[in-house]
Amino acid sequence: MMIEDKMAMSAKMHHRVALITNRQSNYQILKDVVSNFVGSLSGGMFSLAMGLMLLHDTHSPLSFGLETAIVPLVGIVILIPVGNLVDQCRHKTILVTSLVTRLISLVIFALLLPLFKGVSEFIPVVCYVTVNAISTNVNTTAYAASVHELVNDQKIPLLSSLTQAASALSAILAPAIGVALYALIGFETFIIVEIVATMVALVLLILMQFHYQENNDNVMRHRRGISSQLSGFKTGLIYIRQRPLIRDLILMAVVINFLFTAVTIGMPFVITNQLHAGNLPIGYIEAGFSAGIFVGSLLTSVIPNDYHFAVKILLPVILMGSGMAMLGLLFILVTQPIQLAIIGGIILFMIGLMNAVMNISLNIRLQTTVPTHLLGRVSSTLTTSVTAIMPIGTLVYTFLFQSRFNGAVIIMISGLTILGYVLSLLVLLLKDIREDTAVAAK
Repeated sequence: MMIEDKMAMSAKMHHRVALITNRQSNYQILKDVVSNFVGSLSGGMFSLAMGLMLLHDTHSPLSFGLETAIVPLVGIVILIPVGNLVDQCRHKTILVTSLVTRLISLVIFALLLPLFKGVSEFIPVVCYVTVNAISTNVNTTAYAASVHELVNDQKIPLLSSLTQAASALSAILAPAIGVALYALIGFETFIIVEIVATMVALVLLILMQFHYQENNDNVMRHRRGISSQLSGFKTGLIYIRQRPLIRDLILMAVVINFLFTAVTIGMPFVITNQLHAGNLPIGYIEAGFSAGIFVGSLLTSVIPNDYHFAVKILLPVILMGSGMAMLGLLFILVTQPIQLAIIGGIILFMIGLMNAVMNISLNIRLQTTVPTHLLGRVSSTLTTSVTAIMPIGTLVYTFLFQSRFNGAVIIMISGLTILGYVLSLLVLLLKDIREDTAVAAK
């Protein structure tokens, strides 16, 4: 029997959990969506308020860049232990411990921050951001590996879609609410708000029921067979290598995220520094992206999971590349702020919608085909690979946009590069999808 066949059978074997009814699944989805929305909204507002506080007290350009620099580095450092931890321990225990750790770090942060003034405030902030990055990484990986313990297989697409929709809605609301709340209560009180929100998320997590596997003998043997962290991580890499679709999609995601940095870094720079169009278009364009993710998440929730997987993966990337090229062309042809805001918002709405469809479809494929005892390592590898490239992209595109090159042209070329890259891999990816679907169906 081929390795792929064995792994497909293993996936089905390890996905057998205590029977979860549709009613139980719906309750779990409701609690998870509420918890995700509360956590994402409060976290987004808190991150914004912390940046505003640092900017006011230190006047440093690093005020809003700390998380961008720290989160990917933390992901790389803890990649191996987190993947192994999630695949070896009870997921609810991991999630509760992680949230309790974050809660304690918030309390310590609230007590220590008043002792620092000016630039020295970066010390407690960096410590907290590091702990929070670890907690978020652990939570994301453990959650991705625990979906089979929360809902039945039929409800996995709905859970993934609504969770992504909750995160997108919080991303839309967080900036406006965060700025208003920060002006009203100040940062010190904001910490208390974040502590309360974290406690609410913790209570909802405790109330969630995790249906663990009925027979853990195979998992226990797997645990005893791991001689080291490296060997456990290597097992995950071997599995990814034996699933060409996962391997090639991870590589594609890394390239796309690197090139998409041209938008996240370059869009505000081009609008304010080159077109001198003010901040209004930036807000509308960024809101368009978040709105697109929200609508795309809801749309995915009503599309059957097995409906044209290849289309849901490849078409979004093609349209994302085309959208980036159109955005660059827009910045070349248009300078009027209102026109930039409307047309740019529509383009980013399309990109956000396609991004949501692609990400959710990929996550569902992983969660329904990867063996549970490997899902943590596979998810951790995917997440870390994608986020780790972003600081490199930030450095490269910061240099390019500060050079003599036209920023709009850089964005357009980056979009065309994504388009050309995906089209060049189209035959290979279609072959991967066809073979992976055939193996998973056995």
